[in-house]
Amino acid sequence: MTASAVHPLLLVALSCGLDRLVGDPRWCLHPVVVMGWWIDQLRRLAEAWAGDRPWALRLAGGLITLLLVAGSGAAGWTLERLVVWPHGPAPGLLGALPGLMLVVALASALAGRSLEQAVQAVLRALPQPGTTPPPQDPQLDAARRALSWIVGRETQDLSQAEILRAAAETASENAVDGLFAPLFWMLLGAGLWSAGLTGGPGPLALAWAFKATSTLDSMLGYRQGRLRWLGTAGARLDDLLVWLPCRLVALTLPLAAGEPGRCIPMLGAALRDGAPDPSPNAGVSQAAYAYGARVQLGGANRYGHRIRHKPLLAKGLPAPDARGVERMLALSRRLELLWIGAALLLAAMLSFITKTLS
Repeated sequence: MTASAVHPLLLVALSCGLDRLVGDPRWCLHPVVVMGWWIDQLRRLAEAWAGDRPWALRLAGGLITLLLVAGSGAAGWTLERLVVWPHGPAPGLLGALPGLMLVVALASALAGRSLEQAVQAVLRALPQPGTTPPPQDPQLDAARRALSWIVGRETQDLSQAEILRAAAETASENAVDGLFAPLFWMLLGAGLWSAGLTGGPGPLALAWAFKATSTLDSMLGYRQGRLRWLGTAGARLDDLLVWLPCRLVALTLPLAAGEPGRCIPMLGAALRDGAPDPSPNAGVSQAAYAYGARVQLGGANRYGHRIRHKPLLAKGLPAPDARGVERMLALSRRLELLWIGAALLLAAMLSFITKTLS
């Protein structure tokens, strides 16, 4: 059976399984590393030309965004052409190899396993629950170091409670940025293929284009120095591409929590609590998980010499403990399965209706 015999949504499901199984192996060159290398090169060229001129930096940032997003999408589209949906390569030519390559490439755009491993590394380093370690406890230092790899705030002086809050906030925010947003664009691309639009971008092209945008925001999306202008285009595009997936997560997360009656109320609460956040998406995603795991998030964070006060989310609920953080990770696992299952069920229903009417 060739790769073309597999439904495109099933390829997305297989990529989710592969991501959960192996994560991001360090020995393998990751597409994000390649994207990051190109961003570094283009940034040097842009700053050498634009200097400190805001208009020139904005123009250069727009060109970097266009080149990287279009180039990443084109690379994904080129790999998709090896599958040539729905006809695929001849059985004796490449067999199932193109489909396997596509599954591996799709899995590279997902960060479900890697995020979970990073957050759990912080939890494992913490002292046992119920203890009150001194500020210079070696276990706290180890947890702070592990946390520093996945958050932008300063971690060297955080207490155990602050470490747990930071872990919970990154588990919730990055679940949307690193897992559900790329999964949304994959499912959209697979849906386009299923509808017969096989000549255009499919799941990998859309996923890698989104991943390029997310990487641009991570590397250039800071409101300081030249990046105030150079990173504007990438940051705004990332906000736009995450907007709908973020709200879909807030709407469907109660299903993963086994509380379907809370879907609309939780969405409203997440939108209300997240509105004061400077980001149009970070506050909403964190608020959704705060309500889902029944913990309070938000508060003061230190970034360098600046203290930033984030809005309180799910105010009045208990502060997150290790079990609360684990509940967030479990919610992400269950919600991922629900999204995949719903997409496959919808595709099967549409296929049945189409065959019945034809």
